[in-house]
This record gives sequence, structure tokens and C-alpha cells, in this order.
Amino acid sequence: MQKEMVNQTLFRDVMGNYPTGVTVVTTKDGQGTPVGLTVNSFASVSLDPLLILWSIDHAVSSLDVFKEAGKFAVNILAGDQPDLCKTFASKDTDRFANCVWKTSEHGLPVIENTFAVLQCETYKMVEAGDHTIMIGKVLDIEKKEKEPMLYHRRQFGSIPLSFYS
Repeated sequence: MQKEMVNQTLFRDVMGNYPTGVTVVTTKDGQGTPVGLTVNSFASVSLDPLLILWSIDHAVSSLDVFKEAGKFAVNILAGDQPDLCKTFASKDTDRFANCVWKTSEHGLPVIENTFAVLQCETYKMVEAGDHTIMIGKVLDIEKKEKEPMLYHRRQFGSIPLSFYS
């Protein structure tokens, strides 16, 4: 058992030091109430068809909502949105009261002024350990000329666009 704890600690340390993007994944429950949470386990899967994935912990209270919704939006946060990241990572029940959002043409809650939004229909769900991997088929993409938010060494930030010039 001790070896398992050491491995989990080391795993968390390694993964926490691997730079990732930061997203807020959103959907609506059966009553039309918006639901969302901060997610950094997000990746592309396929170009044909366009598929992405993200993972949700089985302990998250909105797990069943995301499993039953049939669709979701991945709001890729901009570098100037650390407050949104924290809001959607908190236990606050009305997270949407603290941001500007709209309902999209696909009936999904979409957060305003993000770097990008990918609206998806659920393509497949895969149980994997203590998480469910949600694979989505991309229906719509919206992108702004902003810097995306990054997470690295327990810090949030962005790389200025001038860095690439």
C-alpha cells in the first residue's frame, strides 16, 4: 500500500508540472439549468471525424448531468480569465452568476470572451479508473485572437502572442 501512495504522489507531482490548457466544460441539466466545471484534462483525438476528449472524476456532483446531457461545450479559457477558472473549480452552486454567458444555437451554455469554444455532441464515454472519459464530436468552433490560459506548476498564466514573433 505504501508503494501505491508514493506512486500517486509522484504522479500528481509530475502531472502538475506538465503544462496544460485550462477549460470550463458546460452543459445543461434536464431542467435547463446550466452546469459547468474547470477541466484541464482536455485533448484532441481525431480530425476525421473531429473528436476531442476530457475526463470527469466520478466524485463530481455533476457527473450524471454530463453523462445524460448528450452534448457539452468546451470553453477554452483566455489568459485573462483566472477568476473564471477559480469560480468553476469552486463548490459554488451558482457559478454562472459570476460570468457573462449565453445559450448557443445548440442549446449549450457558452462563456463569453474565452479564447475558444468547441460545442460537441457526446460521441462515446469510456470508464477509466476513477474517471469517465467523455469523447465529443465537434459541431461548432468559435475562436478569438486572445492568449489561451495555461496551467503549470500550480500557476495559471499565458504566453504573450509577441513571444511567437
